[in-house]
Amino acid sequence: MDMNRRHFFRVSGAGLAASSLVALGFSPTAALAETRSFKLARTTETRSICPYCSVSCGLVIYTLGDKSKNVKSSIVHIEGDPDNPVNRGTLCPKGAGVMDMIQSPNRVTFPQVREPGSAEWKRISWDEALTRVARHMKADRDANLIRTNAAGTTVNRWNSTGFLISSASSNESGYLSVKIARGLGMVTLDTQARI
Repeated sequence: MDMNRRHFFRVSGAGLAASSLVALGFSPTAALAETRSFKLARTTETRSICPYCSVSCGLVIYTLGDKSKNVKSSIVHIEGDPDNPVNRGTLCPKGAGVMDMIQSPNRVTFPQVREPGSAEWKRISWDEALTRVARHMKADRDANLIRTNAAGTTVNRWNSTGFLISSASSNESGYLSVKIARGLGMVTLDTQARI
């Protein structure tokens, strides 16, 4: 075989590169033989809304679990919803980190109450929490409802309590929230969008 100096360096360089890759553990047969499974292949896709601000970006939440009774699914991935007209699949840094918030060990997932004069938070049930809220609202409304104004016109105003409505909810639930609050006589209403 007739080999000049330039050809010798090319062959030597290719051999050195190939032997270095094999020494580092790269083997084309092993890499080609293994097919990597798609991590979202067996997940359930659920659409949701980002909980952080008033923009209401759409999220796609992927959970892994067989949906059996008493089996809790685990969230494995969250991304922006490309079909949502608000964000079209994009997320801000807070929205991109929503999975860290959901899986945080410091996240409160149950109602708690601190009794007057106590320094300790006590865990209560959801039924007890909703009953306490309803009881406090009724007592405040009964004590502070203004039925008529100075001219004698019926106004039914409840000025001592306000209502902060989530701006991440849909139009329908926002509409119902305003109707319920106005029906109770609340004058002070606001949404998270103004904060």
